[in-house]
Amino acid sequence: MATVSEITADCRDKMRKAVVHLQEEFSGVRTGRATPALVEKLRVDYYGSEVPLQQLAGFSVPEPRVLVIQPYDKSAIGAIEKAIQQSDLGINPGNDGHVVRLAFPTLTEERRKELVKVVKHRAEEGRVAVRNVRRHARHELEALEKGGEISRDELDRVEKDLEKATHEVVAEIDAMLAHKEQELLEV
Repeated sequence: MATVSEITADCRDKMRKAVVHLQEEFSGVRTGRATPALVEKLRVDYYGSEVPLQQLAGFSVPEPRVLVIQPYDKSAIGAIEKAIQQSDLGINPGNDGHVVRLAFPTLTEERRKELVKVVKHRAEEGRVAVRNVRRHARHELEALEKGGEISRDELDRVEKDLEKATHEVVAEIDAMLAHKEQELLEV
């Protein structure tokens, strides 16, 4: 059976991972600017296997609304274009035989509001994930108390500690959401 310190360390670690995952999700939500984070995790069918685009190409942003994808292997251009077209980016790629160019149009007010809803939903999923991690840790701690391995006082102290950690992580998620919302609504 795990110890109190192992349970709390595991809980904090999982909460941290939930925040990192949410940051990655947010970076994939498009603002008015071109950024490699929008496409680097895209799965490309490369010779029969699904490979993240970042392993197949280099990226550059010559202008704020243009992303240039330079494949290491020129024969992958078609597969890269296909993956971009099938993604939810809503952008048609163009290529000159050497690089793939993505021109990002300015976002309409309606699209910005849709993206804010998407971001809010993802933030709520992050909060729920953090609370689920706390609930799981709490069950493990209660099992330790029932087994007589820790006292009721220690259980209460550790639960307060976990509650504090949960509030800190949820506050961090809320701050990330506010920042992303501001970024999306900025014209």
